[in-house]
Amino acid sequence: MALSKLPLSTTFFLLYTSLFTISQALSSKIAVAQIKDQQDNEPFVGINIGVDVSNLMSATEIVSLLQFQKVTHIRLYDADPDMLKALAKTKIRVLISVPNNQLLAIGSSNATAASWIGKNVVAYYPQTVITAIAVGDEVLTTVPSSAPLLVPAIESLYSALVAANLHNQIKISTPHSASIILDPFPPSQAFFNQSWSSVMQPLLQFLSKTGSPLMMNLYPYYVFMQNKGVVPLENSLFKPLTPSKEMVDPNTLLHYTNVLDAMVDAAYYSMKNFNFTDVVVLVTESGWPSKGDSKEPYATIDNADTYNSNMIKHVLDQSGTPLHPEITSSVYLYELFNEDLRSPPVSEANWGLFYANATPVYLLHVSGSGTFLANDTTNQTYCIVMDGVDSKTLQAALDWACGPGQANCSEIQPGENCYQPNNVKNHASYAFDSYYQKEGRAAGSCDFKGVAMITTTDPSHGSCIFPGSKKTTKKTRTVANTTTPSNAAGGSRLISIRSSRISAMDKALQAFLTIIFSILLHITFVVS
Repeated sequence: MALSKLPLSTTFFLLYTSLFTISQALSSKIAVAQIKDQQDNEPFVGINIGVDVSNLMSATEIVSLLQFQKVTHIRLYDADPDMLKALAKTKIRVLISVPNNQLLAIGSSNATAASWIGKNVVAYYPQTVITAIAVGDEVLTTVPSSAPLLVPAIESLYSALVAANLHNQIKISTPHSASIILDPFPPSQAFFNQSWSSVMQPLLQFLSKTGSPLMMNLYPYYVFMQNKGVVPLENSLFKPLTPSKEMVDPNTLLHYTNVLDAMVDAAYYSMKNFNFTDVVVLVTESGWPSKGDSKEPYATIDNADTYNSNMIKHVLDQSGTPLHPEITSSVYLYELFNEDLRSPPVSEANWGLFYANATPVYLLHVSGSGTFLANDTTNQTYCIVMDGVDSKTLQAALDWACGPGQANCSEIQPGENCYQPNNVKNHASYAFDSYYQKEGRAAGSCDFKGVAMITTTDPSHGSCIFPGSKKTTKKTRTVANTTTPSNAAGGSRLISIRSSRISAMDKALQAFLTIIFSILLHITFVVS
């Protein structure tokens, strides 16, 4: 039947229905375009979520915690359906994983790969914003017997994404241990372990072809522990160093102010040896343990706080690396919870920002890093004595601080609030902090010939209030150091920078369709 022969009201109804259908299709297209537009053109900090935790919260509770803390990027070590359901419509961007024990089946069967994508990706996307898939974890070094199936598994999963038309929205790669790179320093001499060339060559070809990243788990903590006396602790923690203490690559003369940048550049040089220069490094794990056994004296809350806070600032400053200042790698912090069910050593169970009940293990200090909000209520730092310094050296530093340094040392005189405990270490810490605060916490003002260190933990005790805390109210100090869930949750924020733009054309199109619908509805009502 010709449209002109239909009653006017029916004609408008059909036009309305057609436009509604077009609108729905366009809206879906716009939603996908938005996600595609948000493909992390800017570096971000995300967080890993391990589940070896006693009394783990439900998926819904975990997602609520993530939202409250403003977390916008996470990595899961599987594709847990409860988590993927709970993440729907939250806009939290998710990197899901294929566990190592599923590699054999997926790498051996295209049908199994297609089924995995259908079950774990298509069923949730785009309501749950899945942005990447990690196929296995450190396969080459932990389950080398599965190595021959790694690239076939990745390619089969990619083919399934292509069939679902999601290959441009979701990237696929596999996280590697830093140990696959030999001679990592200087970075210019680094190269992949040649015994894995048969895997790395085709993997890099795939990553280059699909625009996917090289995923690396990079831990300056382990580099420091394995090279004590060679790698400075300050370099590992992103602390400022004088140029004379910086690590220098003798082949390029590039200066490395931190270990993480050196590890990232070692990965770039290793890829360059295979003639690949267009693959970006994504750091899928990095962090610092807050507690260790007697063999791990550097696994402390102060060091964990310092590393993670400085690492976050470094990523969001977007300063890149010495080799690639134009490229800043995004980093997934390891990890959300302390995984108390982990096997020894003690540090294995103490990488988290939170305990299982959402109480913070410590408070990050990253205020002022662009739009990044963190669990930092004061952004306060203090200068105190390092452990293990002999009394004679310490006394000399104390004498300088209270003399030529013009620190206010009145509070450590006999009878005053900070005189007790009456020892050189306690008195020196107070004097160091007085000088540090007087100098406006300037870089280099907490050194005292290597016997002092910066901490985010308030050293005040009893009626002795350190200079750094005299600038804040008692109430503020209490909140900054509380471990109650309510205060912690209120102060703790973890945001990732991301772009979330809708083009002007999309907005105009949506506005136009809205107007058309309103007119048609009005006309249809009048004609009827």
